[in-house]
Amino acid sequence: MIIKKRTIPLVILILEALCRRLPLNYPKYQQILEELGRRQAGYQGEVSLDYYLRLLPIDKYMILHDLNLPDGDYNCQIDTLLLTPEFALIIEVKNMAGKLIFDTENRQFTQIIHENEKGYPDPISQAERHQEYIKKLMVDHKFPPVPVDYLCVISNNYSSYVITGKNAYKVKPRVCKSDAFINKIQFFENMYSTPQLTAKDLRKLGRLLVKMNTIPTNYILKKYEIKKEDIKPGVFCPNCNHVPLIRKKQQWFCPSCGKLSKDAHINALMDYFLLIDSKITNRQFREFGQIKSEDVAKRLLRSANLISSGTKKGRVYFPKEDFFIMNINSPINAADSPIKRKIRR
Repeated sequence: MIIKKRTIPLVILILEALCRRLPLNYPKYQQILEELGRRQAGYQGEVSLDYYLRLLPIDKYMILHDLNLPDGDYNCQIDTLLLTPEFALIIEVKNMAGKLIFDTENRQFTQIIHENEKGYPDPISQAERHQEYIKKLMVDHKFPPVPVDYLCVISNNYSSYVITGKNAYKVKPRVCKSDAFINKIQFFENMYSTPQLTAKDLRKLGRLLVKMNTIPTNYILKKYEIKKEDIKPGVFCPNCNHVPLIRKKQQWFCPSCGKLSKDAHINALMDYFLLIDSKITNRQFREFGQIKSEDVAKRLLRSANLISSGTKKGRVYFPKEDFFIMNINSPINAADSPIKRKIRR
């Protein structure tokens, strides 16, 4: 049973918004672009694993995708978490090409492509940190001591991997390619066969994790030392990305390509919520969207299907829970947008 569905992670949307709204000469622009590419590839790998996850018995497994759990000033991000009465399994997905080397002695993870070698954070160390986090969470919330384990899945069919070092014997059973995923699940089922959690415990734990799930959107801005004044304002053209558009006859007009749009401001609202604040006033919308008329801004905000509170000049607008999901799939976000184009490849 899928408790939390897989959606495009907000961190991808944040990075995409930054690539759109930062000047190309911003000092860390290339680093942001590279992280976006890595995360899009990772998301594509997670989506490909869904083919195998669907083979799990729905009456036994609770599945939670893309968990972002608070960990002090940091964030515990788990690609997929499986919950059963017998055990919890953290799944880390790596969609990487070439030869992958897990060095268990030095805690290093290396990718080799065409004789070029590059190091990355060790996914085994990451999985073990997540393992300890889930264990502590369950103790803190007084759940029975269910075993928590992990599995690192290599989703790229054309990559190879090797596990070296004195701890290789511990790690080897916990790394596999996608097509061996179901066999590995059977390995954990054989290892952990005694039920620890009741159906009530599982439902309670699932609700807790969904409730705790949060996206600290500002951590990306802090990571790249981005200030509010670095972010380019205006409504972008959904056809050619020109900014700013001009409001003309109740539509947005692009002076670059000549196209008209009724809903181009929705993307501006999304960018504001992703990069600036989780709420917006009429005045802030006018400043960010470069809209002259207070009445026009009011109509656009009311038509954007947002939540609002307060009255008159004190009214504040918030995105609904599914605001980003709904608008990523809307006609304004064309099929050949940068996000969808890169994910599709």
